[in-house]
Amino acid sequence: MSLAARRRAPLAAAGERPAWWVYALVAVFAALVAGVVLSVVFNSLASTWFGGWLPDGYTTKWYRFAVSEFGLGFVLVVTIEVGLAVTAAALALGLPAAYVLARRQFPGKGLVLMALVLPMMVPPITYGIPLAAMLYRAYLGGSLAGVIIVNVVPALPFVVLIMTPFFEQIDPNLERAARTLGARAPAVFARVLLPLALPGVLAAGLLILVRTIALFELTFLVSGARSQTLVVALYYAAFAAGIRPSQSIDAMAVVYMVMSLALLLAALRFINPVNMVMRVRR
Repeated sequence: MSLAARRRAPLAAAGERPAWWVYALVAVFAALVAGVVLSVVFNSLASTWFGGWLPDGYTTKWYRFAVSEFGLGFVLVVTIEVGLAVTAAALALGLPAAYVLARRQFPGKGLVLMALVLPMMVPPITYGIPLAAMLYRAYLGGSLAGVIIVNVVPALPFVVLIMTPFFEQIDPNLERAARTLGARAPAVFARVLLPLALPGVLAAGLLILVRTIALFELTFLVSGARSQTLVVALYYAAFAAGIRPSQSIDAMAVVYMVMSLALLLAALRFINPVNMVMRVRR
């Protein structure tokens, strides 16, 4: 080994090992997040908690209180209905669009991709207010249909951007072979492409569910008393006029966290970050 190589070897070995402060920052961040989550969970189960590291006693009455006082059961049903409807609409519209972007080259394709990214990059409130005004003029404000429509707007480009790389990685020769055997375009799409892209479809659907459950601004602008999702109901429970037990609000927050985390973990089960890299053709 040359003298220069010997000098570089310790530096390379040191560069491969993360510095201690990286682990320290990660540990501090994890401790802060765990502290916040555990405090909410413990408070939702606390009968009383006046100082000390742990509550004075434990009970589940605050969850029953949230069901009766805040209509948690009805809110969960509305949240599931909105989530499933938005997911179905976004997949029905987004999958064909993603296939076209993956297989076709046409003038202005870059502009189309830029237009798809905009609803995900700009703050939702910037286009949410005009969109909500339009829905109220169409007598859809405060309705379940209005909530579904307003959530489809950011969900559709999300599906397209996730599914385009999945379609790009499927060999086009499989489609040509199916057409040679007499299959028409709808049959090729349904019986050849979709089964191969099923992990991406499942991941996109689950991520849309998570996004819909978490989307506050657009849902808040158009939802009514009978069409609000869990995140909007949680906001009203915390900030509306009146005095409410903090334990019952934390109980709703725990339900919200568990639902979102379960869907996110299910989505990560099917998705691979490598498959989300879009190919750039020149």
